[in-house]
Amino acid sequence: MDDQTSRAAGRGAVGEVSEVIRPAAIVPEEAARSVLVELALRDVQNGGVWQAGPSLWSRYDRPWHGADNVAGAELIGRVHVAYGTPTKYEITIYRVTVTLFGSQLGWTVESLCDEALGHGGLRLRDCPRAALAVPPPPFRG
Repeated sequence: MDDQTSRAAGRGAVGEVSEVIRPAAIVPEEAARSVLVELALRDVQNGGVWQAGPSLWSRYDRPWHGADNVAGAELIGRVHVAYGTPTKYEITIYRVTVTLFGSQLGWTVESLCDEALGHGGLRLRDCPRAALAVPPPPFRG
């Protein structure tokens, strides 16, 4: 990852690595539309490996067998996103998690993001970055 991105690694479930993307990656409008369409076409319930919601894109190792039947599909990782920010049609990627299972298969934060973003012609390292605001002065009571 380039020097624009700092990683704050933490652990959730056993062996799971979650990284905060700082500054957050911005998916521009045109790319965002392409990514969302392609993730919907590749939904786990339609023979694909992605489950994309308004705040979370989850990648599985295989399709599900219906709406509520994961049929043994294993979660590889999750991309935490915010739609409509910083502008109405952009998407912000602010955290990425790779499960222990995903890591064992060779997945990384970059490869997980790059697979999803590739549908919009992007890679994580090439995404524009959010402007970081200056923190407010400390409270003096």
